[in-house]
Amino acid sequence: MMVGVPGDPRTFARPAEVIASGVCTHSAGPSSRLLDGTRITDHWFEVPLDHARPEGARIRVYAREYVSGTHPDSTAPEDTAADAEDGLPWLLFLQGGPGGKGVRQAQLGGWMKEASQRFRILMLDQRGTGLSTPANRNTLPLIGTPEEQADYLVHFRAPSIVQDAELIRLMLGAEPWTVFGQSFGGFCALSYLSWHPEGMSRALITGGLAPLDGPADRVYRATYQRMRARNEEYFGRFPADRQILGRVYDAVRAGKTGAAPSVVLPDGSPVTVGRVQVLGMFLGGNTRMDQLHYLLQEAFEQEPAAAGTFTEAVTNSLTDTFLHGLYQQVSRATNPLYLVMHESIYAQPVQVSRAQPVTPPSTSPSTSPLTPPLTPPVVDAADTAWAAQRLLRSSPDLADFDPARTAHPLLTGEMVFDWYADLDPALRPLQAVTEELARRTDWGPLYDPGVLAANTVPTAAAVYTHDVYVDRDLSLETASRVRGLHVWETDEFHHDGIGDDGPAILRRLLSLTDGSP
Repeated sequence: MMVGVPGDPRTFARPAEVIASGVCTHSAGPSSRLLDGTRITDHWFEVPLDHARPEGARIRVYAREYVSGTHPDSTAPEDTAADAEDGLPWLLFLQGGPGGKGVRQAQLGGWMKEASQRFRILMLDQRGTGLSTPANRNTLPLIGTPEEQADYLVHFRAPSIVQDAELIRLMLGAEPWTVFGQSFGGFCALSYLSWHPEGMSRALITGGLAPLDGPADRVYRATYQRMRARNEEYFGRFPADRQILGRVYDAVRAGKTGAAPSVVLPDGSPVTVGRVQVLGMFLGGNTRMDQLHYLLQEAFEQEPAAAGTFTEAVTNSLTDTFLHGLYQQVSRATNPLYLVMHESIYAQPVQVSRAQPVTPPSTSPSTSPLTPPLTPPVVDAADTAWAAQRLLRSSPDLADFDPARTAHPLLTGEMVFDWYADLDPALRPLQAVTEELARRTDWGPLYDPGVLAANTVPTAAAVYTHDVYVDRDLSLETASRVRGLHVWETDEFHHDGIGDDGPAILRRLLSLTDGSP
C-alpha cells in the first residue's frame, strides 16, 4: 500500500495502543480555587506531533480543569474533595478558531456555570495555542524553510486536535465524554465523530456544522451573501453610519490622519480600506452590532471649541479610539494561526468527500501498535488558493465588496486575504508559510462521511438562521448527513449565541440528547 499524505487521520495510530506504548505523558499541577470557589487544575500532556508516527517528535498540550464549588464536599480538604468529585462526568470544550486558546475564567458564568452543575469541564488549549507548544512568528521560523514549516502545520488541523483529545481522555482515565464545540470547535466535534466516536458520550455543536463536501469556494460564496444581508440590516438600523464609514474609507485613501503622513494602527502598521472592512467581524453577533456603531460614532476627531462656545464640527483625522478598536479586530498577535490555518479548515481531497464509507482506524486490523495500516493517498484534490479573495476579484456580483471596484465597499466577515500577512507585524514572518499552505494540494480528509452517516453518538446542533460565518444552508446540508443529529434552528441568536445566553442554549442541546450524561 502507498503511504498517505501527512496529517491524514486514516494513517493515525490507535490511541489505546499509543497510550500502551508509553510515548505519551501526563502531569497535573496542584489544584487552586477561583473567587467563586471553583476548583481549577492545570494539566500538561505530551503527545505525538505526527499521530501517524507516535514514536517521533512530541509536543505539549495544555488543558485546564474546572469543577464547581457548589458540588457536595467540594469545599472539603483537597484529597477528600477530589474523591467526591471523581463521579462527575467530563465535558470537553473545543473553542472557536482556528488558533483560539481556551478561555481563562476568574469565576464561572454563562454556559460554563450551567455546565459545571453537571460536569467537570476540561478547557483545551488546542495544539499551537496558549500554553500548548506554540506556533507563532517566533517559533515557526526555527523549524526551517517555509516548506518545512508547512509540513509541520499540516499536523495542526482538526483530526490531529481530536486525536490529542482522545489521547488525553485515555490518560485521564475518563469514560466517553460530552464534547461541546463552538464554531471551529464544532468542526472539530464532527471530526471527533468521524475518527473516534468511541470516545464520545454525546456531541453538542453551536454555530459549527462544517460542510463535508466541496471546495472552500462554496463556503465563501455563501458567506459573502450572508454578509451583504447583514450589512444592509446594520445600515438600516444605523443609516448615518454608512456615511461615516464612507468618510473613514476616504480618509484612509487620502493616506493621512491629521499631520501624519499616513494612517497607522498602534503597532505602526498601515490602515487600508481592506483592513477597515474587517470591522464586519462585529456583525457576527447580536450585541456586537451596537459595539460597531459606538466605534463609528467616535471615528473622527472634533474641532476644539473656542472659549465659551460649543461645536460639533469634526476633522478628517481618525481618533486613537477608532484606530485602537480597528487594531483589536485586525491584529493576529494573539492568534496567528487564525490567519495562517484559516482556509485549510475547509481543505479536503475531493475524492474522499464523495467516497463510500471508509473503515475508521479504530476498527481496522493492525500488524503493529505503532504502525497502523496506511491507505493510498488521494490525488483528486485542490489548493484553497485564497478562495475568498479569488471569488471577490472574479465575481461581478461581489463588486460591492471589492475596494478596487467601489470607493465605499461593504464590510467583510471571516474572509482572509493574501495581504493580511504582509501588513500585520505579527504575521509578516509567517507570510511565506501561509502562502505555501494556500498552494498545498495534498490534504488528508477532515471527516469521514461514511462514519457520520452511520453515527450512533447522541448529537445536537444549534444552527443560527442568519449566521454570517457558518452558513445556515450548508449547516443543514451537513446535519442531514449525520445520522441522528438533532437540529435546533433559531433566529434569536447569531454566531456568538453562547455568549448571549449560553445557559439556555446548553440546556436546549442537552435536552435534545436526552439530557443525561
